[in-house]
Amino acid sequence: MNSFDGRIMESLVVERVETFVVELPSIRSFSISGGSVTTAGKPAERVLVKVTAGGVTGWGEATPTPSWTYETMESISTTIHRYLAPVLVGRPAWDLDGACAAYEKVINRGLTIGSPIAKSALDIALHDLLGRALGVPVGVLWGQRRLDRIRLGWIVAGQAPGEVRKAVEEGRAEGYHAYKVKVGLHDEATDVSIVAAVREAAPDAPIWVDANQAYTVDAALRMARRLAEFDVSAFEQPLPANDVTGLRRLRDHSPLPVALDESLRHPSDLATFVKLDAVDIAIAKVQRSGGLTLSRRLCQLAEDAGLRIMGSGLTDTDLGFAASLHLFAAFGVDTPVDLNGRQFVRSAYVGGSTVEVVDGTALVPTGPGLGVEVDEDAVRALASAHWSV
Repeated sequence: MNSFDGRIMESLVVERVETFVVELPSIRSFSISGGSVTTAGKPAERVLVKVTAGGVTGWGEATPTPSWTYETMESISTTIHRYLAPVLVGRPAWDLDGACAAYEKVINRGLTIGSPIAKSALDIALHDLLGRALGVPVGVLWGQRRLDRIRLGWIVAGQAPGEVRKAVEEGRAEGYHAYKVKVGLHDEATDVSIVAAVREAAPDAPIWVDANQAYTVDAALRMARRLAEFDVSAFEQPLPANDVTGLRRLRDHSPLPVALDESLRHPSDLATFVKLDAVDIAIAKVQRSGGLTLSRRLCQLAEDAGLRIMGSGLTDTDLGFAASLHLFAAFGVDTPVDLNGRQFVRSAYVGGSTVEVVDGTALVPTGPGLGVEVDEDAVRALASAHWSV
């Protein structure tokens, strides 16, 4: 523990918010049904934020993924700089709930939360700052950590059926023993053959599939029935996020458990699907849900409703990776999770301690805050744009 006490914590006021657009090295190409996420040899852009209060700093990350959602590098960075950062400056750093309410006033919702990825970066940074102020990791800050390690899944995406064995062997060589297969990138027959090839190459491994909203109800039902023979543990987001009636129908007839990701931007979205009995599994994803504060609410609702919780990320680098691990550990997510950032992007801004991965399992960080040390000089060298409020 450092010298901070409760009274000093209460007096911590946000003084400054800095926003950096950084270009990070891509390791592999990665595509989903909506399009390309990363391209080997082409820099991957991330928006990093640094929040300062009382001489303590915290860092957060936002991942622009236009092929997955509407938030771009430009919209995230300007939303933070022009709208979210100004309402955060001058607020108590500990008031996470109040910060979320303030964000909602300046960037309001449509049918669900507005600009969740931009909001998430600041929420993650505040958690990092508070943990560092107290000298404790995020799980201790919450008083909630049920696991100290989280199993990871290797992503199989974009390969032709004949290339799948190589992709599975690559993951196995890295120590991974579970596989998430992206479907919806090809016609139905090819999608099925890819999943079949993964199962043949990894006969005993946990496998789940993710369509990223690619199918119609009828196509999803056909796929579910064909995929059931491959011992697939979950069918993730087969339909468009807002197709509530379709998801209800699918859940009624699918032989595979239906997991929702893009449908669950806000905890109230999950409440809707629970009321309609249209979901089997809730996917926890920090950036999608506006940060750790709202993600904890969503996970608690899922747990109270008796739903299974699975974990996912948004090709996060190490800051987002660590934030997700703290969340999943808090709720005891014991199935493999899709935190695939290290498979595709290098976190070139890390300057010291960070997440340790051993044999396909991530150890939940125990350092202060997120447990990731950021080299600010490296951030500034990598930055293509920088703003300060």
